[in-house]
Amino acid sequence: MTDIQIHIARKTYPARERAGHHIAIEGLELALKSGEFVCLVGPSGCGKTTLLNIIADLDNDYEGEILVGRQQAHPKIGYIFQNPRLLPWRTVRENIELVLDNEQSPDLIDPLLEVMQLTAAQHVYPERLSLGMSRRVSIIRAFAVDPDVLLMDEPFVSLDAPTARQVRELLLKLWQQRPHTVLFVTHDLREAIALADRLVFLSAAPMTVISEIIVPIPRAERRDEHAIEAFRQQLINDYPAIKQLL
Repeated sequence: MTDIQIHIARKTYPARERAGHHIAIEGLELALKSGEFVCLVGPSGCGKTTLLNIIADLDNDYEGEILVGRQQAHPKIGYIFQNPRLLPWRTVRENIELVLDNEQSPDLIDPLLEVMQLTAAQHVYPERLSLGMSRRVSIIRAFAVDPDVLLMDEPFVSLDAPTARQVRELLLKLWQQRPHTVLFVTHDLREAIALADRLVFLSAAPMTVISEIIVPIPRAERRDEHAIEAFRQQLINDYPAIKQLL
């Protein structure tokens, strides 16, 4: 794993209703430490998904640079989208095997399936999976590529609260066994506090970083909803502007 430095001087789109350009991101500086779990929190439409796509090299029409270590490069990416994006004509296991390169043994999938409680479903086709199970498959697929950074774009959106909690806990279990640098987008401040080492709050467009806050709650205590809520209230009280971003 390697530290990653993200410098986005400007990202624009053509304006729809008038001449000129819409500035989506401007003057954004973000550093990811190796093995760190960082949550991005910001208002809808501020450019969070655009930022992830730039990091993933899906969008290279921007001014700036991404440094992996000290070299300008794009990191090896594991990307978990809001939609699991599983191929319906392939089984759970076959969907995961698609991302393996020639040097990786298919046997590495077995421990990932076990941690995510999907061993019994590995030969099932996506149409028979619940949404929560499909999300777990997409998490395994992202870990399987052994990425420099895992990008997660609101992966638990639309899940009911108990299912989201279960999948979060399984994600953390897998991440603690196989540490990777994670950049996780969410609108849910409670979810961000439960997951992150560090919270990064983003402004409305043109998006930039407005605050970075370390989560002080020990990971062993992150299942305590009272501790999560107490810290959430403390953040809102100490930083009133945060409430406007949620």
